[in-house]
Amino acid sequence: MAQETMQGKEFVQKLSVLQWVLTFLLMGVSCVVLMVYLMFSSLWLLPVLYTVWMLKDWNTPERGGRRVEWLRNWTVWKHFRDYFPVKLVKTAELSPSKNYIVGSHPHGIMCVGAFSCFSSERAGFSQAFPGMRAILVTLAGLFKLPLYRDYIMAAGMCPVSRPSLEFLLSRNGTGNVVVIVIGGAAESLASSPGVNTVVMRQRKGFVRLALEYGADLVPVYSFGENELFKQVVFSEGSVMRQLQTAFKKVMGFAPCLFIGESWGVLPFRIPITTVVGSPISVPQVSCPPEEMVDHYHSLYMEALSQLFHTHKTSCGLSDTHQLQII
Repeated sequence: MAQETMQGKEFVQKLSVLQWVLTFLLMGVSCVVLMVYLMFSSLWLLPVLYTVWMLKDWNTPERGGRRVEWLRNWTVWKHFRDYFPVKLVKTAELSPSKNYIVGSHPHGIMCVGAFSCFSSERAGFSQAFPGMRAILVTLAGLFKLPLYRDYIMAAGMCPVSRPSLEFLLSRNGTGNVVVIVIGGAAESLASSPGVNTVVMRQRKGFVRLALEYGADLVPVYSFGENELFKQVVFSEGSVMRQLQTAFKKVMGFAPCLFIGESWGVLPFRIPITTVVGSPISVPQVSCPPEEMVDHYHSLYMEALSQLFHTHKTSCGLSDTHQLQII
């Protein structure tokens, strides 16, 4: 009986992760196809009315979005968390009287740690940081897709655009924890088991933004993120590599070929430990000089490296693992 119960739990966990993977990969395109199909059916009035409403609602994603706590607390996210499992580790307090810019590393293939900890409440963010509001920012283009935009806004996501970030840091009160996956598409292409590489040496825009609005910087590292899939890595100069690079420049993200378990679709059941580091105090300077940006960028990289090396052994890595910052 106990074994059957355990198998039942594992099956539900797999279903919860499968729906998330399919949502990640297919929901945006599926929503567009559905709207076009309905437009040429007897239900044509529905997409017309939705389109009119969406145009009226066009700027909402860049004005704090429209989060729905009920969705963020779905039971499915509890099963999703337990599949790996995902664990959130707090190392310092965050003050509700301030705003923060969190750099989430590494990107991995699908940002599982960042999603579970910051776009759902099942990893315990609100309990660990009372009074704080986590906002995961992602590609602005996703908020132009019908229906899908409403779903990801309900999960508490906002665009990673300048107007959106400025609103969250200046006109949305305090207690905002704006989570940016700094490495983006370039870092996703570097994702592979056994690899601990983050792309950020030339990425300083988040530091400049933190200085302009006096938002403290917080490094976060999700141990285990790069172990979830085996990525098919194409050689430099190959046609597929060139296509990935071109797609990344045009669309802002890079399509990856990856292999997991269960027909290659589900990620491997590897524990993910998302460690939230200590905040780096940042002054508010309306037009920060480059020297100041470089200084706080260096402080951030040092803090991220220290966070990695302090927690790597307790999070399942050997003492020989090193963090490569490129």
